[in-house]
Amino acid sequence: MINYFALTLTEMGIGKIELAVIGSVILIFPILFVYASKNLDAKGVFEWMMEKPNDWIGKN
Repeated sequence: MINYFALTLTEMGIGKIELAVIGSVILIFPILFVYASKNLDAKGVFEWMMEKPNDWIGKN
């Protein structure tokens, strides 16, 4: 006989609000990660530095 063991969400203390937060993070994080990684590559940082050369920290 096989006994399966699992906890329900309420037994773990996860309510509706936590489920909503977890779900929204699962949906939003990959989108923001791809967007940020496109803007934080070396070429993007270099272009930003050339747009405003007096604003970046290395200038001082």
